[in-house]
Amino acid sequence: MRRVSTDMSNNDMQYYLRRQEEGLNNIQAKIAGQSRIRELRDDPLAASHAVRYQSYLARLERFETNTYFAREHFKITYDYMNEANTVLQRVRDLAVQGAHGTYAPDDLKIMAGEINELLKELASISNAQGPDGKQLFAGDRALSEPFRIVEGTVEGGGENMVVRVEYRGAGAARRAEMSDGAYTELDISGGEAFWAEKMQVISSLDASEYRVAADTSIFVDGVEIPLSMGDTVQAIIAKVNDSPAPVKAYQDPQSRGLALEGTNAHLIRLEDRQGSQVLQDLGIIRGNPEGGAPNWSDNARTAGGSMFDMVIRLRDALYRGDQEFAGSLGIGGIDLALGNLNARISEIGSREERAEMTWQRLNQEIPDVTAQLDREMGINLVDAATELGMLDLAHRAALQTAAKVLPQTLLDFLR
Repeated sequence: MRRVSTDMSNNDMQYYLRRQEEGLNNIQAKIAGQSRIRELRDDPLAASHAVRYQSYLARLERFETNTYFAREHFKITYDYMNEANTVLQRVRDLAVQGAHGTYAPDDLKIMAGEINELLKELASISNAQGPDGKQLFAGDRALSEPFRIVEGTVEGGGENMVVRVEYRGAGAARRAEMSDGAYTELDISGGEAFWAEKMQVISSLDASEYRVAADTSIFVDGVEIPLSMGDTVQAIIAKVNDSPAPVKAYQDPQSRGLALEGTNAHLIRLEDRQGSQVLQDLGIIRGNPEGGAPNWSDNARTAGGSMFDMVIRLRDALYRGDQEFAGSLGIGGIDLALGNLNARISEIGSREERAEMTWQRLNQEIPDVTAQLDREMGINLVDAATELGMLDLAHRAALQTAAKVLPQTLLDFLR
């Protein structure tokens, strides 16, 4: 049974005042946070929907950031490759002039000197850096230059001439996730963009009796190809040909060794799985390449040059005054380089277009999901302001009533 005393009315008034203050605090917190849900019990169903919307929205914003970066990266790469195309077109124009047969040897040397400078510009483009200071054509080894100029003496051209442009390797292509489970490759390696001929690697070791010693795998252009114990060279060839790697394998009819040929113009990248040496035993590589740079075996014959090889070959022919070479193999090599470069430019352009379309779609989807989240969690400011005003008015009235109703205390007599 409740005890009736002089403190009962005071306690009751304080209890209800505290409840009113709690209500005021809740509505003020909801207005400040722009959300009508502070705790799950406020609206359990809406809260569960809101959690899913928030998670999905966070992923969309991450995809939007990735896609924007990819789009800008492709634009920069596209511009540099177009610049390389312009330089290479000028080299071809000089080759056509030099092969015309109306120029004196001194004129041909002047053309060769210009080609040498254009060659340096091509090498500079191949080592181009993006706004973030990272190499555009070096894959995930973005702090290492993929090409190195070697200078020396050229007959008829003097000293400090470019005699070789060495490929130093590039890492695997970086990828960006543009939507759930959908990725795009950000990079195109220097061994793809700046190559001219289809490459061949032919071992001189007879592999007719070769057997794989244990279950392992090899990597061809970054594609892992699993091998089983006891696989013959024919089984290896079949697995390489069945893989998505742009390489065709066969057994050389002369040496009976393993032979690999690119299906398009690019530098073939080969690597044994860690702890294995299948490609080494077959006489293809000496060991796993450092940084992706080629490391062909001494028993292997290689063919297929880069864009730089074609330009150097043409320049040297002009220095020698060999107009016949310039008009045939010289122009032919430049055309091969131009064909591959234009194909790679188209590839980068397609990636950029895809990134642009995805970016636009995400920028339409993000506001829609944000609106759905707001419908679940958002607060109606008009209703909230009205409720806040009503609670504040009731609280003030309660305080005024309490001041009149509550009995005097000892402190009142002591004043």
